[in-house]
Amino acid sequence: MPQSSARPRFADVLTSRRGAWVSLGVVLLLMVLLFGAFGTAKAPGGNAQAPAGAESTTAAALLEKFPNADRQSVIVVASREDGAVLTTADVTALTDMVPSLGSVAAAEPSGPRVSEDEKAAAIVVPITVGATNAENAEIIAQLRADVAAHAPGGLALQVTGGPAFGADVASSFEGADFTLLLVTILIVAILLIVTYRSPILWLIPLVVVALADGLAGRLTAAAGSAGGLQFDAGIISVLVFGAGTNYALLLISRYREELQREPDHRRALSTAWRRTAPAILASNVTVVLALLTLVLAVIPGTHGLGISSAIGLLIALGSVLFLLPPLLAVSGRRVFWPFVPRPGEEAKQGRAWRAIAGGVVKRPVVSLLAGVALLGVMSAGLFGTSVGLDQVEKFRVQSESAAGLEVFSAHFPSGEAQPILVVTRTAQAEDVVSAAKSVEGVVRAQPIGTTEDGDLTQIMVTSEYAPSTEKSLNQVAELRDAVHAVPDAHAVVGGAVATDLDARAGNQQDLLLVAPLVLLVSLLVLLVLLRSVIAPVLLLLVNLASALAAIGAGAWLSRVLFGQHALDLQVPLLAFLFLVALGIDYTIFLVHRARAEAAQRGTRAGMVEAIAHTGGVITSAGIVLAAVFAALGVLPLVTLGQLGLIVGVGVVVDTLVVRTVMVPAIFALVGDRIWWPGRLHRAPQPTASAEDVEDPERVPATR
Repeated sequence: MPQSSARPRFADVLTSRRGAWVSLGVVLLLMVLLFGAFGTAKAPGGNAQAPAGAESTTAAALLEKFPNADRQSVIVVASREDGAVLTTADVTALTDMVPSLGSVAAAEPSGPRVSEDEKAAAIVVPITVGATNAENAEIIAQLRADVAAHAPGGLALQVTGGPAFGADVASSFEGADFTLLLVTILIVAILLIVTYRSPILWLIPLVVVALADGLAGRLTAAAGSAGGLQFDAGIISVLVFGAGTNYALLLISRYREELQREPDHRRALSTAWRRTAPAILASNVTVVLALLTLVLAVIPGTHGLGISSAIGLLIALGSVLFLLPPLLAVSGRRVFWPFVPRPGEEAKQGRAWRAIAGGVVKRPVVSLLAGVALLGVMSAGLFGTSVGLDQVEKFRVQSESAAGLEVFSAHFPSGEAQPILVVTRTAQAEDVVSAAKSVEGVVRAQPIGTTEDGDLTQIMVTSEYAPSTEKSLNQVAELRDAVHAVPDAHAVVGGAVATDLDARAGNQQDLLLVAPLVLLVSLLVLLVLLRSVIAPVLLLLVNLASALAAIGAGAWLSRVLFGQHALDLQVPLLAFLFLVALGIDYTIFLVHRARAEAAQRGTRAGMVEAIAHTGGVITSAGIVLAAVFAALGVLPLVTLGQLGLIVGVGVVVDTLVVRTVMVPAIFALVGDRIWWPGRLHRAPQPTASAEDVEDPERVPATR
């Protein structure tokens, strides 16, 4: 085989008898060095919800200037197990219990304060909060142990409040990342075994992707530490496993196909690498560039996820392109045992896909309308969908802090569990208090401290509304208007509810900014790859419709199956990003092959041939990716479960409907004009018949 370019020569070296061992050694050595260099890196533990420039963030910075700024209060809520009114003996027992709670208290606990209906009592325990939720979890755990050890008989006691919520989030994730990794590996292993039908082959891509995930975890932690980035490591792990496995499936599928023509397994592997590397690279670049648009996001967790995920996917790309091929080369053809592909064997796996594609191309209008109808029905789920969960709703499994808040809210003004905090100039503090009291739903507003220089005053505002409900959020907006109107006060409103309000605004801003950029990046990659205008525009429109349909269906399923009335704040943006970017992956896998086949057979026949060869691997890749994202459901937060559900549904529909039915129908309707303004350069037809030669790229006359 003549070598006419650097790429074929590199592929041959990568898979040659000596070159494979050298490449394997170099890549593994590099990985070992990187593991050693970044093995101790730890990502920052922050989890800021609101944008850096938000009013609640400004208020939080000002609150740090007050004495005991690291002190917050948690609430021990007590109620009778039988729901009856608290007796005098109950209140006395609670009073006697208060001194025993001082082991973790930063100041003397106060209470118990009995509710108006006399069915609940609250003990306020000030604590010194740590720098992270994990540190707070230790304090809350000790407090709960003290409560359990001294709890009066017949009473149910629960610890709630802001620090308790953060502690429960941290505690719920103890071991969760390991569980997610274990479930992800198990899912990928099972699906690879089913796909390859080999007790050996599945281990090779799984080991490669697992090494990539481990290295990605360390490098992203180092990047997060260096740049102060906040991100969810679980999402990055899922992306690396999902995308890396997809790339491996595409390469190994083409390798199997080449082995059915080529007696030399190294030459077959070299050819497979050359034929698939452009598509793998293009799909990776698309997702990476789409993820990098998140650097423009104002929400810290979303901003950090862009850079860290891009790093993870680049590591997955490098591992599949440069570690997997030499491993396959040294393993040889027998790694496919017991179904070892041999030259001259007829490829049976593409018959069903060829039949499906042929039927779609014969009836493109009906096929396209059927696909549009399905997406339309799924999109109907968007109607009635709201965005934003309160603190109680964010846990997939009920936590003690959430249960305690429900009990507290049933008997006390709900806002007392998480008061609103206002910081103002001391000279105007009385006017600000008066303005705050005038806002509907405010139970009380009172100064609770000043800075050491006396310039600033902190005002605590108690609301009658449950935190983060619609009334509560609207009240914060009205409160801001009221205190901002006080001349020269320069008052700012903060606290947990104000942070939630700012987070909602920030996430909406990110969605309106990032979503169009993701579409633009995808369009530009398709324009470069396909050298066409019509095809990229049509493909992107279909992909957009598929993404919206998946979000609608996922939101509907969340409401109906899980009783989640709304999507969490980050879900719409992240779901849209992953659905569009990963959907373009499969578009690239299919259309890159279709263009090569169209040069031999024409657009319609070329699309049929492309689906015959890629239908199985794209479906397998889609199922793997959907299952991996579904693994996010093992984590305790509703946010990740919703994201996994939506992306999982979207990938399955994209794989089975969009890529199998709608895209072929569009290509059949438009024909060769779909490549405009580019033109197909038809290669000379080989003397062998189509039955004799499966892959037109292997016909001698076209080499």
